[in-house]
Amino acid sequence: MHIRDYFLFLLVMAGVTYLLRAVPFVLLKGKIKSRFWRSFLAYVPYTVLAAMTVPAILYSTDSVLSGACALIAAVIASLLGQGLVGVAVVACLTVLGVDGISMLF
Repeated sequence: MHIRDYFLFLLVMAGVTYLLRAVPFVLLKGKIKSRFWRSFLAYVPYTVLAAMTVPAILYSTDSVLSGACALIAAVIASLLGQGLVGVAVVACLTVLGVDGISMLF
């Protein structure tokens, strides 16, 4: 790749990023009064985080089964009130257990 192409791609990406962030500020000058849109926009960060995290959890191990079991175990542990470290330990132990059992078969 030539240096000219690199800077052209960089400029286009910077422009697209700027437009995606600047256009909402230009179009929505006032406070959003609609209860529906405020509720919708409040859940967007959680949705994006879930969309990025769940596939990474499922495909971070050698098998999707151990990743899925770890995800289920982590959700249950968090619903039972475990903290972040506790949930991570439960998920890791679940992967270790499921992979250990799958090696036996």
